Parts: sequence; C-alpha cells; structure tokens
Amino acid sequence: MVKDMSKKVAYYGCILSLAMIFSYVEFLVPFNLGIPGIKLGLANIIAVLVLYKNGFKSSMVINIARVLLVGIIFGNIFSIIYSLSGGILSVAAMALAKKWRALSPVGVSVIGATAHNIGQIAAAAIVLETAAVFYYLPFLIISAVVTGVLIGLSTTIIISRLKSANI
Repeated sequence: MVKDMSKKVAYYGCILSLAMIFSYVEFLVPFNLGIPGIKLGLANIIAVLVLYKNGFKSSMVINIARVLLVGIIFGNIFSIIYSLSGGILSVAAMALAKKWRALSPVGVSVIGATAHNIGQIAAAAIVLETAAVFYYLPFLIISAVVTGVLIGLSTTIIISRLKSANI
C-alpha cells in the first residue's frame, strides 16, 4: 500500500511539474496576435491527457494546483482569478464532453478551450464590473477552436504513443 501511494505521489508530482513547465514555456514565448487573452494553452495538453488517463477528479486537481502555483510564481491575484475560473470551467466542460463518446480528444479540447475563454471573460466582467469585455468573446472563441484543435491533436498523438508503449 505504501509503495502504491508513493508511486501515485511521484506520478502526480511529475504530471503537475510537466504542466507547470508547459505554463512557464508559454509565459516565456510571446504569442501576441493583438488581442489580449489569446494563448496557445500548452498546459491543457496535460489537462486533456489526465482527463483521459486518470479521470475528471485528477484532471481538476492537477489543473487547480497548476493554476495556483504558476499564478503565485509568475502572476498576480488577477491572473489567478482569471485562470482559475477558466480552468475549472474548462475541465468541467471537457469531462462532460468526454462522456459523449462521439467526440475525440480534439473535440473535447476545443470545447475545453472555448469554455476556458468563456470562464475568463465572465471573471473579467465581474472583476472589472463591465460587460464590455464580452466583445472579445468572438475573437477568443475563434482562437479557442484553432488552439483547441492543436492541443487535441497533440494529446491524441501522446495518448496513442502511450498506448503503444503500454504505459
């Protein structure tokens, strides 16, 4: 039992570290299309992967821990609020979408990316006390579809390679 618990701790520690590294890489590499809030979402590869390999609860815990730790290290209270609202809504939406078996990880990722942007815009509207931020939503949804497809394809490749390696 102790070995199983220590393996779980090591596994989730590695997964969380990898998600934080992806967030850090994204922090370092500027990706500016002239619209605030557009990001590649590299850490979402981990969120989707953990959702498929370990389930909703694990994906949610890893995502929340990543957002909090990365926010403390690189951000501020507002980045934590925006990322947490987007991240929680994203994982919840992806878990619901995954239950609909007609969707691949690509479709699930697109839904997650879209939900993430909706969550962030809703948080921004509350924090800034204005609905004007919703004008960004169409642009963010277009970017969510593009980045969601890229993240979903990457995750699909990783899942297939893990299966072929019996991991």
